[in-house]
Amino acid sequence: MSAKKKSKPASAPRAGAQSIAEHRFLFHKGRDYRAYEFLGAHILGGSGVGLTPEDVNVRGAETIPGGEQPSPAGTGTSAGTRRDRLSGVVFRVWAPRAAAVALVGEFNNWDPSASPMQRLEEDDSIWEVVQTNAGEGDLYKYVITDDHGKQVYKADPYAFSAEAGGPEDGHMRASVIWDPCKSFRWNDLAWRKRRDSCNPYRSPMNIYECHLGSWRRKEDGSFYSYRELAARLIPYVKRMGYTHMELLPIMEYPYEGSWGYQITGYYAVTSRYGTPEDFRYFVNKAHEAGIGIILDWVPAHFPRDEHGLAAFDGYPLYEDSDPLKREHKGWGTLAFDFGRPEVISFLISNAFFYCDVYHIDGLRVDAVAAMLYLDYDRGDGEWRPNRYGGNKNLEAIAFLQNMNRDVLGNYPGVLTIAEESTAWPSVTKPPSVDGLGFNFKWNMGWMNDALQYFQTDPLWRRGSHNKLTFSITYAYSENFILPISHDEVVHGKKSLLDKMPGEYEDKFAQLRVFYTYMFTHPGKKLTFMGAEFGQFIEWNEERELDWLLLDYEKHRKLQSFVRELNHYYTDTDALWETDDTFDGFRWIDADNADDNVFTYMRFSRNQKAVLIALNLSGKDFPEFDIGVPAASAYRRAIDTDMKRSGGTGSRRKTVYHVVDGGCNGYAQHITIPLPKFSAIILEKEG
Repeated sequence: MSAKKKSKPASAPRAGAQSIAEHRFLFHKGRDYRAYEFLGAHILGGSGVGLTPEDVNVRGAETIPGGEQPSPAGTGTSAGTRRDRLSGVVFRVWAPRAAAVALVGEFNNWDPSASPMQRLEEDDSIWEVVQTNAGEGDLYKYVITDDHGKQVYKADPYAFSAEAGGPEDGHMRASVIWDPCKSFRWNDLAWRKRRDSCNPYRSPMNIYECHLGSWRRKEDGSFYSYRELAARLIPYVKRMGYTHMELLPIMEYPYEGSWGYQITGYYAVTSRYGTPEDFRYFVNKAHEAGIGIILDWVPAHFPRDEHGLAAFDGYPLYEDSDPLKREHKGWGTLAFDFGRPEVISFLISNAFFYCDVYHIDGLRVDAVAAMLYLDYDRGDGEWRPNRYGGNKNLEAIAFLQNMNRDVLGNYPGVLTIAEESTAWPSVTKPPSVDGLGFNFKWNMGWMNDALQYFQTDPLWRRGSHNKLTFSITYAYSENFILPISHDEVVHGKKSLLDKMPGEYEDKFAQLRVFYTYMFTHPGKKLTFMGAEFGQFIEWNEERELDWLLLDYEKHRKLQSFVRELNHYYTDTDALWETDDTFDGFRWIDADNADDNVFTYMRFSRNQKAVLIALNLSGKDFPEFDIGVPAASAYRRAIDTDMKRSGGTGSRRKTVYHVVDGGCNGYAQHITIPLPKFSAIILEKEG
């Protein structure tokens, strides 16, 4: 698929440029893409987030550019009149059906009667209070009283930081005051300029998926901080030859076993690993090293934890009010209400927030299928058709289209990636042609077929031959990433190494072939941490990876091979420059099921060619003929059977000369040895 055109995005004012009236108006239209500048806790008299003391409680005087008027005044009481010399912190929260809201925190001894919030005169769905003795680092919550008198202590949905720890260690999961526009010395301007001018479809992309809490841990089992990880993880990723890191969700979440996918603090990076400033430092160091940072993002659903978004004002607010759309029972979570404009403002603002405040380079959107289908994980009688009688969630589709159009339109180098597990069409085509508008989609079909083939005993692979060939028929229907993610190495699925059948030696040999197949197949690449050195047991978020395996030669050699392959991939434009066109791939022999052998070629835009041969059988072929395009010779570039990679070293020649004689539809061929469970990449010469 060719690089997609971008639909014209909504015009988003620069950060800090909107007035309070503009924020209010756009928030209720689902078009306030920096709602975090208005809602949440904002320090007065400092750098603020587009706010100054003079902005607080300016009533009714502003108009929206273009002549539209702000929303009409509500019936609630005002927090006060214009204030010219305020200090402290202004707090604002959206809770339209709450009977009362109070601010509690360290500054008022957690007394619900000390700091009652009042509805804005102009907008009675939003509550406000100024706390003059509050400051950065203070803990706080909102006490929401519903119309039955029940009180619930809630974290701030727009909190920029969160308290470390939870009830198990004496903490209350409070929000923390932090100024996201405080001074930080970014050194990534050159990186962002390169990123923004790059065509991602015709560039290498090799992603290292990482869970920060279990990549490595300290000797006592505690986490490394963002800053400590910057000194360890980033140099490792750079040395190994990856271009990007994808981090499992780093937004605040209470349950360790959710891996971050059940978020309660969308605007707060998790305090497990340090402060927001520390995470900025981490991203900055990654950019200095030339590594992009992609965040897993979860706009599909959220957990039921009482302090979080669930029933925020005593009623469904962020979740859908329709019982048939509200729950994802399989996960025990609640689905966002994509038909509510204020929820759309919350979510798209969240995407803008990480681009603005943390300079992130991409968002991988989790569980897209759960958003798209009204009947996702729902049986008969558990869902309601849309107005056309179908199973598509029309509001969620519109949200994804708007999110992609506006994020990509306002941040040219930032990527959006869909984890979409069905055959939904046009995921990576623009909304202008009814696409969803993502840059890339995870190729789950390729992943499932490839892993099923490699897990099959070699004696029976003949019957599964098409599992490695079928993906080429649709490889250019979307802009794909080939994912071997964390989901494939948990819950009894085995590690990537242990998926390979056979004895110890054979597992390593087949894994090297798998990597070669993956890195020569059209599509960008993603692998989960640990697979690069042969983590043998399944991933466990409660402990670090088994780095001790590098004391063993086979694991060291596998890591060395992956490093060599990573760097070769990045340096070889034939392996990534034509991921979006059929011109970049050609089968030599796709049908040799009897021998479990696959031969094919990849081409760059200037027709520089590499030839790939895979032997996935348990038998050696001392002399194997491969028909090739005319050339003087083909030179070995990558060989999985090299001794330095853990192989036998049986392939001694480095150059294979072309000789006359028809083979595979060509008038000439080369003859190479193909040891069992081996792969070779050859470069065309002359």
